[in-house]
Amino acid sequence: MSKGSSLPSVYDSGNVEKKWYSVWKENGYFSPDDDYAKKPFSIVMPPPNVTGSLHLGHALDNTLQDILTRWRRMQGYNTLWLPGTDHAGIATQARVEEALAKEGLSKHDLGREKFVERVWEWKHLYGSRITEQLSLMGSSCDWTRERFTMDEGCSQAVREAFVNMYNKGLIYKGDYIINWCPKCNTAISDIEVEHEDSNGHLWHIKYPLKDSDQYVVVATTRPETMLGDTGVAVHPDDERYQDLIGREVVLPLTGRVIPIFTDEYVDQTFGTGAVKVTPAHDVNDYEMGVRNNLEILKVIDNNAVMNENAGKYQGLDRYECRKAVVKDLKEQGFLLKVDDHLHAVGHCQRCDTVIEPLVSEQWFVKMKPLAEPAIEKVLNGEIRFVPERFTKIYINWMENIRDWCISRQLWWGHRIPVWYCDDCGEVICSKTDPEKCTSCSSGNLHQDEDVLDTWFSSALWPFSTLGWPQETEDLKYFYPTSVLVTGRDIIFFWVARMIFSGLEHTDQVPFHEVNIHGLILDGQGRKMSKSLGNGIDPIEVIEKYGADTLRFSLITGVTPGNDIRFYWDKVENTRNFANKIWNASRFVIMNLDDYEAVEVLPDELTLADKWIIERLNERINDVTELLEKYDLGEAGKNLYEFIWDEFCDWYIELAKPRLFNPKSPRDKKVMQNLLNLVLTRILQLLHPFMPFITEEIYHYLPEHGSTIMLDKWPAKIHIDGADEAIEQMQSIMNIIRAVRNIRAEFNVNPGQAITALIQVRDTDKLTLINDHQNYIKQMANISEIKASQETYKVHQAVSAITAIAEIYIPLEGVIDIDKELVRLNKDLQATLKDIEKSAAKLKNDQFLDRAPQEVIEKERAKVQEGNIKKEGIIKRLQILRN
Repeated sequence: MSKGSSLPSVYDSGNVEKKWYSVWKENGYFSPDDDYAKKPFSIVMPPPNVTGSLHLGHALDNTLQDILTRWRRMQGYNTLWLPGTDHAGIATQARVEEALAKEGLSKHDLGREKFVERVWEWKHLYGSRITEQLSLMGSSCDWTRERFTMDEGCSQAVREAFVNMYNKGLIYKGDYIINWCPKCNTAISDIEVEHEDSNGHLWHIKYPLKDSDQYVVVATTRPETMLGDTGVAVHPDDERYQDLIGREVVLPLTGRVIPIFTDEYVDQTFGTGAVKVTPAHDVNDYEMGVRNNLEILKVIDNNAVMNENAGKYQGLDRYECRKAVVKDLKEQGFLLKVDDHLHAVGHCQRCDTVIEPLVSEQWFVKMKPLAEPAIEKVLNGEIRFVPERFTKIYINWMENIRDWCISRQLWWGHRIPVWYCDDCGEVICSKTDPEKCTSCSSGNLHQDEDVLDTWFSSALWPFSTLGWPQETEDLKYFYPTSVLVTGRDIIFFWVARMIFSGLEHTDQVPFHEVNIHGLILDGQGRKMSKSLGNGIDPIEVIEKYGADTLRFSLITGVTPGNDIRFYWDKVENTRNFANKIWNASRFVIMNLDDYEAVEVLPDELTLADKWIIERLNERINDVTELLEKYDLGEAGKNLYEFIWDEFCDWYIELAKPRLFNPKSPRDKKVMQNLLNLVLTRILQLLHPFMPFITEEIYHYLPEHGSTIMLDKWPAKIHIDGADEAIEQMQSIMNIIRAVRNIRAEFNVNPGQAITALIQVRDTDKLTLINDHQNYIKQMANISEIKASQETYKVHQAVSAITAIAEIYIPLEGVIDIDKELVRLNKDLQATLKDIEKSAAKLKNDQFLDRAPQEVIEKERAKVQEGNIKKEGIIKRLQILRN
């Protein structure tokens, strides 16, 4: 802006944000430069779903990443924040299938090739929405390097990784128990299953012993699965069943004979201690079945409907079958009893359908050889979790990890690069599409129908996006990346998989630090969801309050790893903070119209100048240290308090006499230079947190570069006597606060000038007060100050004590004492009445028995607060009567 330009009276966030984001992007400020001598700083953005829209979790995650990126850029690092989106197999396919259904079509009507074309069309149409919304947040990522998990380079990386792992025996195909979603009609991994507590039942069923009138009682939450039972397990140490081990029972409703066997997995304390074993439909039963060579009998199909092995129940939905089986058990005398039972039920994360454990032929990654080095790299400190407590969670999960099912029965995604020869049965795993069989040279080949789990390609993200498997300049320079910022909910989905994938494919860790943040909850501490109707659209917040307000309200108060509650009050407070910054900057800039840069000499610095510069130095130091520790919320709070309280409410006020009534033209120039210096440093410190408003204000300052985002991160400004200045200024401020408190307590009109008598024992402190009477008079509206080492005896005066002085304010003539006595007496009577009312409730047994605890606590607090207020009024009455 031209010299002398004034900030508009109101901050227009909408226009400012559009203007500056375009400037930043068009000038290439988000891209790293070609100076490879610089130290690199790189982050890969956790790729949001391509068909998704911005939610508060994205807003928080990307604000944290942007703060770190902008800060490191200002520190002189060559920064790369690499953005991109995920193809999101199940979610995207489901969206397109829903759209087709509205047209009266299914994917089968189109066929695989046409359906995939339709999904790509959908992606091109809607895929940029999420990235456009991220731009509205002010994300300073390098859009010229934007990636997509199914772009050509990432797809090549997926094939490279799959084939390499297959050739090493780390990927295999086999029958295994998997989580099956009957609605999505595909396998899903363990961590895509969300367990919810459900009120169900525990059915106790009698299993008759073969050739005996005795029976064994088993307890189950899923009686329909008994049709697939192939054994009954007991613990080898359970004394109740020692004589039954090795015998057989006759399975009710089917007549099949199945064995009783032992397995240490069985919990002797649950139910009767005897467990029905259905290897085809329960993960733990499957493991027991494999250990004990049981038959695996599948009775539920992929649509959660009973199959031909279910006998007369064939064709029934699993829940209809449950009712029919329970009815028949009861009628035939096999049902002993039914208990209510609360238990965890697995649901598909995508569609909330109850999952069905099924034995199925799938592709798997062998996890044990991959998990071991991934554990070691965290234990030896090559990868550090922040907060550290997440290390234990990660290690525990990795030590108990099962093989990863990576195949999905979908059409959208990376198709598994395996082909089968129709003539000789040869299996071909190839990085390129084969034209003929490698064994018999036949051209009759067909590719595996399944696609890979979305997380397979996401696991390669830190290095595939930088060009791997090619040895690109970006890969050599920016990999391993510096830090990963992500939510605690995807440590297992994504973080763990990136670590073992990075080690397997690049022989390096993918990042050095993992900064984990919590989830955003509503004001009542609940997860935000469509069903609760408590979701907040970040775009609506941006449109109403601006991106800076949303960003700062999300990160202040945040502590690493902990969940965050969203409060509208916090958004309002942050908007007020933005207005405070704007108005304070506007005042400074309005008074810089005749600004001339001068060198400020040490002896030209007042106490207030030294104080604000040293407090600024402390903020530079503290904020830098907090950012290093990833405590971004505390860093933001630190700046908030300094800007609002110390700069706006103290220093700017103390600067006014030197601007409006300076001792000399030089004095005004010094003041202007100091205001410009401090405000510039504040804007630089605040820029990573609130990029738009800081850039806008920065360009109205008399000395500025092309963009604040390329300014150097502020360094400390050396001044002599800094510690002494802080201590002395604090002493003066405490006196001012004490007088302000007296004014408020005794209802003294803010415009009423008063006299202050200050008694000081220390000669140095007396000199300090006398030298800075102007500060006290101005900030506490005092017309006369008498400071002395003498003891004052004053009628009808109120006193306050600070660390260095005792202050007396005579009230005679300042307030109408008779009127104030009447007011205080009325206030005392009302307070006593309120205390009596609450105390009576607390003596009432009916109230104590019936009222919720929080209501009782409120009444107790009222009594406590009322007594404090009462004591204060009595003290003031005593002062006024003396």
